[in-house]
Amino acid sequence: MNTWSGTWVAERLGVELTGDERLRGMLGLALRRNPKRAHLLVSNVLGKHVPQAPSVVHGHGVDLGRRVRELLGEEAAAQAVVLGYAETATGLGHSVADGLGTAPYLHSTRRPVAGVATAGGFEESHSHATSHLLLPENPSLLAGDGPLVLVDDEFSTGNTVLNTVRDLHARYPRERYVVVALVDMRSAADAGRLEEFAREIGARIDLVTVASGTVRLPDGVLEKGQALVAEHESAAAPPAPLAGASGTAAPGAGTARQAPTGPQAPADVTRVDLRWPENLPDGGRHGFTPAHRTRLENSLPAMADRIATALPGNAHRVLILGFEELMYAPLRLATELERTTTAEVRYSTTTRSPVLAVDDPGYAIRTRLVFPAHDDPADGPGERYAYNIAGAGFDAVVAVVDSVADTPALHAPDGLLARLAEHTPHVLLAVVPSYVPAVPAGAQDASERPVTMLPEPLRGPAFSSYAPEEVGWLLQDLSDVTLEAPTEEREEAIQSGGAHYAESLPVEYQPSEQYQQLFHNALDASAARLAHAVGVVTETVLAERSPRPVLVSLARAGTPVGILMRRWAQHRHGLDLPHYAVSIVRGRGIDANALRWLAAHHDPRDVVFVDGWTGKGAITRELAQAIQEFEKVHGVSGFDPEIAVLADPGSCVRTYGTREDYLIPSACLNSTVSGLISRTVLRADLVGPDDYHGAKYYRELADADLSVAFLDAVSARFDEVTEAARAEAKELLAADRTPTWEGWAAVERISEEYGIHDVNLVKPGVGETTRVLLRRVPWKVLARAGAGSDLDHVRLLAEQRGVPVEEVAGLPYTCVGLIHPRYTRGATGADGTAVTR
Repeated sequence: MNTWSGTWVAERLGVELTGDERLRGMLGLALRRNPKRAHLLVSNVLGKHVPQAPSVVHGHGVDLGRRVRELLGEEAAAQAVVLGYAETATGLGHSVADGLGTAPYLHSTRRPVAGVATAGGFEESHSHATSHLLLPENPSLLAGDGPLVLVDDEFSTGNTVLNTVRDLHARYPRERYVVVALVDMRSAADAGRLEEFAREIGARIDLVTVASGTVRLPDGVLEKGQALVAEHESAAAPPAPLAGASGTAAPGAGTARQAPTGPQAPADVTRVDLRWPENLPDGGRHGFTPAHRTRLENSLPAMADRIATALPGNAHRVLILGFEELMYAPLRLATELERTTTAEVRYSTTTRSPVLAVDDPGYAIRTRLVFPAHDDPADGPGERYAYNIAGAGFDAVVAVVDSVADTPALHAPDGLLARLAEHTPHVLLAVVPSYVPAVPAGAQDASERPVTMLPEPLRGPAFSSYAPEEVGWLLQDLSDVTLEAPTEEREEAIQSGGAHYAESLPVEYQPSEQYQQLFHNALDASAARLAHAVGVVTETVLAERSPRPVLVSLARAGTPVGILMRRWAQHRHGLDLPHYAVSIVRGRGIDANALRWLAAHHDPRDVVFVDGWTGKGAITRELAQAIQEFEKVHGVSGFDPEIAVLADPGSCVRTYGTREDYLIPSACLNSTVSGLISRTVLRADLVGPDDYHGAKYYRELADADLSVAFLDAVSARFDEVTEAARAEAKELLAADRTPTWEGWAAVERISEEYGIHDVNLVKPGVGETTRVLLRRVPWKVLARAGAGSDLDHVRLLAEQRGVPVEEVAGLPYTCVGLIHPRYTRGATGADGTAVTR
């Protein structure tokens, strides 16, 4: 009787796997090296961690696709689009599209591609690499109203699918979704969430799987799993080469050398020229159409024959090894080789996922090869892995990579090819050309547009009430355009997917006398504390980032902070620092034209991005991704995406004045404490590809303007806090300031505990809560028990809008604002009734 490959984990951690009788045949268990989940469900039929017959891997996907076609009916199936998840389900999703027959296919990716615009993105919170991008060559691929079929290897909590559908439904609403997975492992509560979510968005969501069950995790399983991983890894031999592997032979034995077409291959590697069809995509990263499928099917026999010809005659057991997201092309080559040769063919792929290896028949991951990443990944260098190859008795391994990954690192002494050569007598390399979509007409001209044609920054008094030397605005003036809409109308449009928040402006809040007095009281009470934080963050920047930094504030909350930092540098060090304000929009990125102007006028290495505070860190992540994309598209490097902030209660950055969550009075008001400038606007009919993002200058509010008064009140306290601020900055420079992202974790927890299931509707911290009350439709405010005068203005605004303030013990922030979920007009209060006062 065969031992189940989950026995080892189940016995040591008390993990229980129950469900369909097929479940244990499809899944084993292993331990992750991941701080978010202890266990890993290891599929025996996916072709990722466990080598499997390619016909089994492809067959499971095709069968699922046929079931989807039966579910939808021929007419709806003909309009369907299939979306797979990187990296694990890229091949499965493609196979499902094969089963559907006529469906185009797209998979998410973690590889930004220069010149290809992002059509969407979402987070996979439990993964070791969380951010997914959608990069279709044809953006209309996702814009149809036919069914969207989402394919993942397992359906464990449903969070990833919910995040995807939320993002896409807001952009491209449709009536029907089908979720496809090999196994459904959700709890009853998670299953109910999907049904509730479907009702919430007014769409039908079906689920198609091969098997279902549940995983029961005992209390403390994460800590126990981490301890078990630490124990075994400390006792293990160095991960590569793995000890005890069999099936090896002398390097170079029996290989037939061919002239390499890329970097020079080691002597024991045979390079196979597949003669991949010209302009045929290597997978679904940018979309794969039925016409592409036909071209591939017609070319497979000849390409598989070239591999078979290059294999040694005595190779009876052969592995086709794919590469991370490149799963489908190697899989189809493997299925064709399996069909046309007598060799026993197996298929698996390399992966980013770090998993503990234990050589025990009751454990799913018996051996592990470790090697450096070899495709110059956007998130930096790191380890990559290939599992269950060492000791598996393969006579030959055919590594299939795309051309982006055919680098010197692949061929290095510690690279993948060398690692494979330690465990098999024959290593072959087949390279598939990396498909890069054609640059749209005019796009190249736009990227090469001379920076002299970009306008110079706007300055006061023509634009803003700040002095001209205080800040230059890399924006265009939209003051004459009507952009304001009532808060309730904006909220309904944003949540329904009818509009992005940056396409309109809220009506400017005009504070009552009572509220204005609260602002002045708060400023009097906190000016010294603010001055201290300004000093700390500025001294840190000068010591650590650049002796003459170029301050670039993220408009608009960052602008007053950038001016105060500039004033500190001038007051304490006699420095006259350049300072600009630029636009960044969540989900749309930073203004690339503004970055181009900055790069032409300053050294990008001197640029320090500045913001007021962090909440959950969404803008921190947005900026990092945007800088990455900008560098790839425009070829300009050197910008450091780390933001310097006055307050970092979310623990999202290394450069900050404080990590306390307290009232920054500039958060209390809108334009009247920000130079009379609106929040930034990004709308296609107003902002062209060669334009800066836009904003309005509210000259008519000059009588209520407190912008300069706020700056002066804080600057006046610089002298009294100088020594303390410099001392604290010195301590911070010597301290470990690694972000913990505690704020993000708290927001995810609150989102689930309050049944919101959308982190974008949870706004943590005093500043963000104030924004919710001023600009959005608030649902409720969570206040830390015992919070004092920092929340006086929040309580007043909440009272004015009929929003309850709920005290919560142990809240990591002073307060958290919750935007009304599932908002429609007439349901603005916490109980869903209209607020009239």
